[in-house]
Amino acid sequence: MKNYENFCTFMREIGFDDVALLETSKLRLLPEVRDMCAANRCGAYGKKWCCPPGCGTLEECKNRVAQYEVAVVALTVTRLEDSFDFEGMEEGSRRHKELFQKAMAALRAKGERFLPLGAGGCECKTCTYPDAPCRFPEKFTVSMEAYGMMVSEVCKDCGLRYCGGNNTLTYVSMILL
Repeated sequence: MKNYENFCTFMREIGFDDVALLETSKLRLLPEVRDMCAANRCGAYGKKWCCPPGCGTLEECKNRVAQYEVAVVALTVTRLEDSFDFEGMEEGSRRHKELFQKAMAALRAKGERFLPLGAGGCECKTCTYPDAPCRFPEKFTVSMEAYGMMVSEVCKDCGLRYCGGNNTLTYVSMILL
Protein backbone atom coordinates (compact mmCIF):
# COMPACT_ATOMS: atom_id res chain seq x y z
CA MET A 1 0.00 0.00 0.00
CA LYS A 2 1.73 3.14 -1.18
CA ASN A 3 -1.27 5.44 -1.26
CA TYR A 4 -1.20 6.35 2.39
CA GLU A 5 -3.58 9.30 1.91
CA ASN A 6 -6.36 6.90 0.89
CA PHE A 7 -5.88 4.99 4.13
CA CYS A 8 -6.00 8.27 6.09
CA THR A 9 -9.28 9.12 4.36
CA PHE A 10 -10.63 5.66 5.24
CA MET A 11 -9.68 6.17 8.89
CA ARG A 12 -11.50 9.50 9.00
CA GLU A 13 -14.54 7.94 7.32
CA ILE A 14 -14.81 5.17 9.91
CA GLY A 15 -14.83 7.74 12.71
CA PHE A 16 -11.39 8.91 13.82
CA ASP A 17 -11.45 12.63 14.62
CA ASP A 18 -8.09 13.37 13.03
CA VAL A 19 -5.39 11.47 11.15
CA ALA A 20 -1.90 12.42 10.00
CA LEU A 21 1.17 10.82 8.46
CA LEU A 22 4.64 10.77 9.95
CA GLU A 23 7.77 9.20 8.51
CA THR A 24 8.92 6.42 10.82
CA SER A 25 12.45 7.84 10.72
CA LYS A 26 11.09 10.77 12.77
CA LEU A 27 9.75 8.58 15.56
CA ARG A 28 11.79 8.75 18.74
CA LEU A 29 11.78 5.74 21.06
CA LEU A 30 12.93 7.00 24.43
CA PRO A 31 14.35 5.03 27.35
CA GLU A 32 12.74 7.55 29.74
CA VAL A 33 9.29 6.54 28.53
CA ARG A 34 10.12 2.85 28.97
CA ASP A 35 11.33 3.71 32.48
CA MET A 36 7.82 5.00 33.21
CA CYS A 37 6.51 1.58 32.21
CA ALA A 38 9.01 -0.07 34.56
CA ALA A 39 7.59 2.01 37.43
CA ASN A 40 4.53 -0.27 36.95
CA ARG A 41 1.84 2.22 37.97
CA CYS A 42 -0.71 0.33 35.86
CA GLY A 43 0.29 -3.05 37.30
CA ALA A 44 0.86 -4.67 33.87
CA TYR A 45 4.66 -4.48 33.65
CA GLY A 46 6.07 -7.99 33.23
CA LYS A 47 2.57 -9.50 33.11
CA LYS A 48 1.46 -9.10 29.49
CA TRP A 49 2.85 -9.65 25.99
CA CYS A 50 1.78 -6.10 25.11
CA CYS A 51 3.84 -4.51 27.89
CA PRO A 52 7.56 -4.44 28.64
CA PRO A 53 9.47 -6.66 28.82
CA GLY A 54 7.04 -8.93 26.90
CA CYS A 55 6.89 -6.62 23.89
CA GLY A 56 10.67 -6.68 23.54
CA THR A 57 13.60 -4.49 24.41
CA LEU A 58 13.71 -0.90 23.23
CA GLU A 59 16.30 -1.96 20.66
CA GLU A 60 14.01 -4.70 19.34
CA CYS A 61 11.17 -2.17 19.11
CA LYS A 62 13.43 0.24 17.19
CA ASN A 63 14.34 -2.54 14.76
CA ARG A 64 10.64 -3.35 14.17
CA VAL A 65 9.78 0.32 13.57
CA ALA A 66 12.66 0.63 11.09
CA GLN A 67 10.98 -2.00 8.87
CA TYR A 68 8.18 0.44 7.98
CA GLU A 69 8.06 3.71 6.00
CA VAL A 70 5.26 5.68 7.53
CA ALA A 71 3.15 5.95 10.65
CA VAL A 72 -0.53 6.70 10.23
CA VAL A 73 -1.36 8.48 13.48
CA ALA A 74 -5.05 8.60 14.41
CA LEU A 75 -6.84 10.17 17.33
CA THR A 76 -10.26 10.47 18.85
CA VAL A 77 -11.36 13.20 21.22
CA THR A 78 -13.87 12.32 23.91
CA ARG A 79 -15.95 15.02 25.58
CA LEU A 80 -16.37 14.47 29.32
CA GLU A 81 -18.99 15.85 31.70
CA ASP A 82 -16.16 16.78 34.09
CA SER A 83 -12.68 15.59 35.04
CA PHE A 84 -14.19 12.74 37.12
CA ASP A 85 -16.34 11.33 34.31
CA PHE A 86 -14.86 7.82 34.41
CA GLU A 87 -17.77 6.36 32.43
CA GLY A 88 -17.08 8.88 29.68
CA MET A 89 -13.38 7.99 29.76
CA GLU A 90 -14.16 4.27 29.46
CA GLU A 91 -16.64 4.88 26.63
CA GLY A 92 -14.06 7.01 24.79
CA SER A 93 -11.43 4.31 25.18
CA ARG A 94 -13.85 1.62 23.97
CA ARG A 95 -14.82 3.71 20.93
CA HIS A 96 -11.21 4.45 20.02
CA LYS A 97 -10.15 0.81 20.33
CA GLU A 98 -13.16 -0.32 18.28
CA LEU A 99 -12.17 2.05 15.46
CA PHE A 100 -8.58 0.86 15.69
CA GLN A 101 -9.69 -2.77 15.38
CA LYS A 102 -11.74 -1.84 12.27
CA ALA A 103 -8.69 -0.19 10.70
CA MET A 104 -6.54 -3.26 11.42
CA ALA A 105 -9.22 -5.59 10.03
CA ALA A 106 -9.34 -3.58 6.79
CA LEU A 107 -5.57 -3.85 6.38
CA ARG A 108 -5.62 -7.54 7.18
CA ALA A 109 -8.38 -8.09 4.59
CA LYS A 110 -6.11 -6.50 1.94
CA GLY A 111 -3.15 -8.63 3.01
CA GLU A 112 -1.14 -5.62 4.16
CA ARG A 113 1.84 -5.95 6.47
CA PHE A 114 1.58 -3.48 9.34
CA LEU A 115 2.51 -2.83 12.96
CA PRO A 116 -0.28 -1.55 15.21
CA LEU A 117 0.63 0.60 18.20
CA GLY A 118 -2.38 1.57 20.23
CA ALA A 119 -3.71 3.68 23.03
CA GLY A 120 -2.96 1.20 25.78
CA GLY A 121 -2.33 -2.47 25.29
CA CYS A 122 -4.52 -5.50 24.96
CA GLU A 123 -7.42 -6.04 27.30
CA CYS A 124 -7.43 -9.77 27.99
CA LYS A 125 -8.44 -10.52 31.56
CA THR A 126 -5.63 -13.07 31.79
CA CYS A 127 -2.63 -13.04 29.49
CA THR A 128 -0.64 -16.12 28.53
CA TYR A 129 2.62 -14.23 29.15
CA PRO A 130 5.26 -15.65 29.45
CA ASP A 131 4.15 -19.28 29.25
CA ALA A 132 2.38 -19.43 25.86
CA PRO A 133 1.89 -17.30 22.75
CA CYS A 134 -0.88 -14.70 22.57
CA ARG A 135 -4.31 -16.32 22.11
CA PHE A 136 -5.61 -13.43 19.97
CA PRO A 137 -2.82 -12.31 17.61
CA GLU A 138 -5.34 -10.59 15.30
CA LYS A 139 -6.25 -8.20 18.13
CA PHE A 140 -2.76 -7.90 19.62
CA THR A 141 -1.70 -4.30 20.15
CA VAL A 142 1.25 -2.85 22.01
CA SER A 143 0.91 0.68 23.33
CA MET A 144 2.89 3.53 21.84
CA GLU A 145 4.38 4.14 25.30
CA ALA A 146 5.57 0.53 25.57
CA TYR A 147 7.58 1.28 22.42
CA GLY A 148 9.08 4.30 24.19
CA MET A 149 7.06 6.97 22.42
CA MET A 150 5.97 10.19 24.10
CA VAL A 151 2.49 10.44 22.58
CA SER A 152 2.20 14.22 22.87
CA GLU A 153 5.51 14.58 20.97
CA VAL A 154 4.35 12.26 18.21
CA CYS A 155 1.21 14.35 17.78
CA LYS A 156 3.22 17.56 17.69
CA ASP A 157 5.64 16.08 15.13
CA CYS A 158 2.82 15.21 12.72
CA GLY A 159 0.71 18.31 13.34
CA LEU A 160 -2.12 16.79 15.36
CA ARG A 161 -3.65 18.65 18.28
CA TYR A 162 -3.12 16.42 21.32
CA CYS A 163 -5.07 18.49 23.83
CA GLY A 164 -8.73 18.90 22.87
CA GLY A 165 -9.52 21.47 25.58
CA ASN A 166 -11.23 21.41 28.96
CA ASN A 167 -13.16 18.26 29.83
CA THR A 168 -11.82 16.26 26.91
CA LEU A 169 -9.65 13.21 26.65
CA THR A 170 -7.63 12.39 23.54
CA TYR A 171 -6.80 8.81 22.58
CA VAL A 172 -4.01 8.26 20.06
CA SER A 173 -2.93 5.18 18.11
CA MET A 174 -0.79 4.54 15.07
CA ILE A 175 -0.40 1.97 12.39
CA LEU A 176 3.00 1.59 10.78
CA LEU A 177 2.93 0.77 7.08
